[in-house]
Amino acid sequence: MKLVLAQLNLAQMTLPMDHPDMTDFVNNLDRINALADQSTGFIWRYTEEDNTASTTVFGSNMLVNMSVWERLEDLMEFTYKSPHLAIYKRRKEWFSKMKIPHMVCWYVEAGHIPSLEEAKTRIEHLDMHGETPFAFTFRKQFSTEQAIAYQS
Repeated sequence: MKLVLAQLNLAQMTLPMDHPDMTDFVNNLDRINALADQSTGFIWRYTEEDNTASTTVFGSNMLVNMSVWERLEDLMEFTYKSPHLAIYKRRKEWFSKMKIPHMVCWYVEAGHIPSLEEAKTRIEHLDMHGETPFAFTFRKQFSTEQAIAYQS
């Protein structure tokens, strides 16, 4: 069984997307998403036209980014060593600090597309139990082997 990395990143917006103070962020979304789509190891990204499903699962004013990558290292390369970093460094301009974890990673079987409900389960597990091979962040990373052993 081949495992790949799924990730969820939540951001609590301080203002509606159409507010003038969000313009810089909004104007960079397509460029950064296209960069992710072309990055080494990228497999899939959650897209939603009207934001209804993510609002139902995570609440209003929550920006949801969920994707699947070949390896954790590929996601980290995109996050910290691409033009994405410049936008990431400005996150406090647009997003507020959250009481729950804003990010979670977990392994899925290759070919599996994670659902929002699955992602919510993982982030809730991280919040309740801390980092484990079932749900973790960049701070405490786990291998696919550890994930398999943990779930056995």
